Amino acid sequence: MSARGPVVAFLLTAALAGASAGWAAQSQAPAAPTPAMGPGAAELRGKLGRELNQMVAQFEGVVAMAFKDLETGDVIAIHADMLMPQASSIKIAVLVELMRQAQAGKLHLEERVEIRKAQFAGGSGVLQDFGDGTSAVSLRDLAALMMAVSDNTATNLLIYRVGQARVNETLQTLGFERTRLMRRMIQPEEERRGVENVSTAREMASLLEQLYRGKLLDEQHTTLALELMKNAKDETTPMGRGLAAGVALASKPGSLPGVRCESGIVLLEGRPYVLSVMTTYAADDAAAEGAITEVSRRVYSYVERLAHSNVHGVRVR
Repeated sequence: MSARGPVVAFLLTAALAGASAGWAAQSQAPAAPTPAMGPGAAELRGKLGRELNQMVAQFEGVVAMAFKDLETGDVIAIHADMLMPQASSIKIAVLVELMRQAQAGKLHLEERVEIRKAQFAGGSGVLQDFGDGTSAVSLRDLAALMMAVSDNTATNLLIYRVGQARVNETLQTLGFERTRLMRRMIQPEEERRGVENVSTAREMASLLEQLYRGKLLDEQHTTLALELMKNAKDETTPMGRGLAAGVALASKPGSLPGVRCESGIVLLEGRPYVLSVMTTYAADDAAAEGAITEVSRRVYSYVERLAHSNVHGVRVR
């Protein structure tokens, strides 16, 4: 059965009842021409970097971003090593740990977990509407709910099952020094004390690159993880709104008051790339989402033109 199958059936039922390896130093200088990038393309790349820097400077708040072309290795990074709150984007790390433990045989994705009222978490999701102890849900479906509708109860159940410490140990082992799962979802007291799940744009983009390249999981679990990240959301994500219709996106957005972020893999045919955009201290949350969309739009426009042009910039089919 496909990754979508179990969760679709489940939701219908519910309705009825060195991580930075390969990453260049931060720079927006025009790239030097190469056999694959003529002088015009190098200037186009430099123009993109200047536009993004200007956007970041003008935003009423703080923006960090990291982009990497997975075909050429080209990187544009702005404040990419600044530690930023992740909100629901940290669920990518939880998903990776779940898949690693499934791959190692430490757990089985069809294992079922009983839903108890004491485990309910507020915010997004559907599990909080279930009766106490009347339902049991598979780990696979919990993962699908975590990624597709950002279900916080599902996320907390998965964190309990795989272990918060184990998530962080794996991140450390993989070389992600600054990405940390510091708390479960919806913990107001911890929020007031400043305890947040954190990462940097560079590390989140690198985590996604390694996932895409099959460096974190075997082929079976890599495919499943990406499919879960591509599951349709309730609404188009901020990054998704910057893409052309039909372009696949495997991502996880996150939101808290004053914070908007999204990290994803844009699966543009023949020219995939990773992009992570994070905002904090935002004066306006809608404007923060708009900033992510605009960064996504400009990066997509740049990569799409390179993907469909020859070395001299002539559009080709």
